[in-house]
Amino acid sequence: MAKYILSRVVEVLIALFGLVTIIFLVSRMLGDPVSLLLPQGASAADLQAMREQLGLQRPLLDQYLGFLRHVLSGDLGTSFFYQRPALQVVLERMPATLALTALSALFGLAIGCLAGLAAALYRNSVWEFLVLTLAMLGQATPAFWLAIMLILLFSVHLGWLPTGGTGSVLHLVMPTAVMSIFIAANIARLFRSSLLEVMGEDYVRTAWAKGLPPRTVISWHMARNAVLPVVTMSGLLVGEMLGGSVVVETIFSWPGVGRLIVEAVANRDFPLIQAGVAVVSGLFLLVSLAVDLLYSLLDPRVRQSP
Repeated sequence: MAKYILSRVVEVLIALFGLVTIIFLVSRMLGDPVSLLLPQGASAADLQAMREQLGLQRPLLDQYLGFLRHVLSGDLGTSFFYQRPALQVVLERMPATLALTALSALFGLAIGCLAGLAAALYRNSVWEFLVLTLAMLGQATPAFWLAIMLILLFSVHLGWLPTGGTGSVLHLVMPTAVMSIFIAANIARLFRSSLLEVMGEDYVRTAWAKGLPPRTVISWHMARNAVLPVVTMSGLLVGEMLGGSVVVETIFSWPGVGRLIVEAVANRDFPLIQAGVAVVSGLFLLVSLAVDLLYSLLDPRVRQSP
């Protein structure tokens, strides 16, 4: 088990190094931020002085090595726009993103598992057809289109929910719905397929033959073994939600890290872009590591494999 954990931690560290490198290179492709930081009509001398102050006049390799040193020390630079430590600005927005992601994952997993269970137990029925149809629609519908439709229906026409922002539980309803639908659709189809596969196993048929109560057979013998693929998929989906929150947070004006990154790109705020993407990507890798470790605990064959 220790060897398996060590190997996964090393893989995560290598991925983090590659991620930091990509973040640095991509942020430098956005153009010169100095023109946005100084007023229009600034002299060439002022522009050059600002570049020197920000260290942008140095060779790219020197900037990269300096960036790595600061990352290792926990310093991701000072935001050009906010004039504060970029990591501090990102961490202030992180609770909003985590709250939205956690609620969406909770509802998505619950709805997806229940729908998948119903589709598997009532195979070749209207329930299975309904679940599979809605799941395919949920997977195929773009998040931005669904968000706009919900705003038009529940905010513009019915006036039941606010269009965006924060301040009450009602502000969470539509963003959570948009993100929950995606994860519920994926989990429903996967859990159904996994249950159908498990239902054909000998130990399940033996449990039915022994006359065990249906609740015991379904929960202990079927769902318990069919949930393993769901654990893996859940980690990937939560990671996608952390990245996909950019669209949802922007549309609903939710003050999370996703919206902050969009604003930083518009302002060419290199340190803030780097800090935001690094934190979100780091969380994704940590979630993946946690899911792998949980899977190894649930299925000993994983940690025993070479």
